[in-house]
Amino acid sequence: MDTKAVFAALYSVCEENATFFSAGGKVSQADSAKRLVESMKLIQEHARSLEPVISGFAAIYHHFDFDPLIPANGYRSLVKVVRCCLLHIIHKGRYIAANRRSIFFRAAHNAGEMEAYCSALCQLRALLYLAQRMLHDNSHGNLFFQDESGLSESFIREYASMHKGCFYGRCLGVAASSFFTSGKYAIDPELRGTEFERITQNLDVHFWKTFWNITETEVLSSLASMTSTQVKVNRALSVPPVAFDLPLAANHRASATIAPPSAHIGIAPIQMRLISYDLREGQDSETLLSMSRSEGGAISLSLGLKTKRLPSSPFLLIHFHGGGFVAQTSKSHEPYLKSWSQDLGVPILSVDYSLAPEAPFPRALEECFYAYCWALRNHHLLGWTGEKVCLAGDSAGGNLCVTTCMRAAAFGVRMPDGVVAAYPATLLTAYASPSRLLTLMDPLLPLSVLSRCLSAYAGSEPQTEKQVERVSTLSLVKRDTALFLRDFRQGASNWIHSLLDSNRGSALQHPREFPLGFEPLRSDQFAEMKLQSSPVFKDPFCSPLLAPDSMLKGLPPIHIVACALDPMLDDSVMFAKRLRSVDQPVTLCVVDDLPHGFLSLSQLSKETKEAANVCVERIRAVFLQDTPPEPRKHRKLERTDRGVSAPSGERGSLLVGSIEEEEPAVGREAKSAVGEDSVSVTAQNNTDAGGVGA
Repeated sequence: MDTKAVFAALYSVCEENATFFSAGGKVSQADSAKRLVESMKLIQEHARSLEPVISGFAAIYHHFDFDPLIPANGYRSLVKVVRCCLLHIIHKGRYIAANRRSIFFRAAHNAGEMEAYCSALCQLRALLYLAQRMLHDNSHGNLFFQDESGLSESFIREYASMHKGCFYGRCLGVAASSFFTSGKYAIDPELRGTEFERITQNLDVHFWKTFWNITETEVLSSLASMTSTQVKVNRALSVPPVAFDLPLAANHRASATIAPPSAHIGIAPIQMRLISYDLREGQDSETLLSMSRSEGGAISLSLGLKTKRLPSSPFLLIHFHGGGFVAQTSKSHEPYLKSWSQDLGVPILSVDYSLAPEAPFPRALEECFYAYCWALRNHHLLGWTGEKVCLAGDSAGGNLCVTTCMRAAAFGVRMPDGVVAAYPATLLTAYASPSRLLTLMDPLLPLSVLSRCLSAYAGSEPQTEKQVERVSTLSLVKRDTALFLRDFRQGASNWIHSLLDSNRGSALQHPREFPLGFEPLRSDQFAEMKLQSSPVFKDPFCSPLLAPDSMLKGLPPIHIVACALDPMLDDSVMFAKRLRSVDQPVTLCVVDDLPHGFLSLSQLSKETKEAANVCVERIRAVFLQDTPPEPRKHRKLERTDRGVSAPSGERGSLLVGSIEEEEPAVGREAKSAVGEDSVSVTAQNNTDAGGVGA
């Protein structure tokens, strides 16, 4: 259904319901009927203002795509979210029209639902106005406003005061994927959303570190181990920090000295994890055993009496985990890494780099580069012949994959054969972009949290957390609970102080960003946002999108897997454009309707599993292709539309099209309100003696 048809259906259903309830409807529910009429009229008002804005975006947002075959950028994502909200409203409006005469019709409940969607529509309208200004002020085809004053400052100011709780209540499904829409909401979801916003917006980075690491508690970790793929080798390593030489890529007779990491916390062992579905030569050697570290008093090496030792694999995958540079370890990502080791048939070395704020930039990069070079030099210990190596990482790990390659180029040592980066962070500045506007509705990656993580990585976050020694399961649960409650109290304290500070200068004194007569909903409390101007953010090894052309030339083929509803989508699109502009081999795939961090959710749904498989296919392509793929012809995926035809030039690898796509019916089911497209992955069934077969 095209734009005009969507809005026509919305106006029709709202008008019909407003007329019915204005005429009296049910006298016993007069109060609720009045609320329904008011919300229906307000929805119509928002829609009339939104219709020309959306039509305007639909006419130009193809200029910001990476490729005509991959229609994806922050402008498209914002329009898609608005479209999703409109379809939900139409669906709900038709439900009300069909059931309003029933004795079982709950007018108060339905009035609450329509008011919730009305609030969400109001805030989305505000986001589109901000996106309009970005479109006006940005250079042609550029998704980022590359200045930390002016537009970027306005965006942060508006974010700090805008109400966000409406996206965390009934309308969670509007901002998230269909994966999240099936959950049953608790009683009074609006109150829950408001409370969630109040508590989480100003928690410090240590709370999120604890929250994101919750899967590493003994109980949850043991549960994950039981349900995930069983592998022969899962060994935590502590590699001694010793300098060594590596031959130069251009001249094997010369060498570069690789010194152990030393930034911030001094010289210390580098932590890694070796995962291998099969036991291979060297993986049970005395040398490797001497580097093994215990986890909970045991070393994980599942070997039977008749375990067969396979020859070394020609392939190695080196993995850098995500977690905003402040949280998680290889343990958090262990479930999908075990699955990858089985699917690809290759050993995986995952690096447990030191985390901020205790170890800010460039410590993590130093450790990842050292681990990469150590793997090249000690391939015989890893069950690898030393032939082909691929780097893979998600979010912060994707950033470290790219910057590790840049560091390898700077040292002149061998490059990886390819990089697979899932939803990577390539620009760590506060520059505004349309996809960054999605942080307003992302409960797990709000802008206030993102800014704190980046500040910690830049070294400007206060270090108040102390390392706590691992103890028993019960003590660990008590410790984590205490930390959790402590951080909630600290968050409440921060909220009170920020509220007092904000009240000293009213938000109404700020320059106006919206048309006269419109004002978004404002929060009772302000998110504590500081515009960071640290030069660290602009370091190319911190923000590779800002790297000069000379640093990007010569990088290995880079395969980016991004998310359409990810606040960092524009990072991926613009970085892919930069690489293509310097003739670097690059592919971009955008998966639809999944949140940032889908790899950690890969075992929870069919959609996340399929998206994780996309990453596996990209890794397999790196190992099996002798020559880099051409940037614009590398297509491993086919899209299937169930009876839906997209306009010419609007088909993408996984991204569901645009607002103009036709649809058999509007809001027939809640499912149809979220999207009608499905994804099928066409895998190459290649086999190899060393693994990587499908």
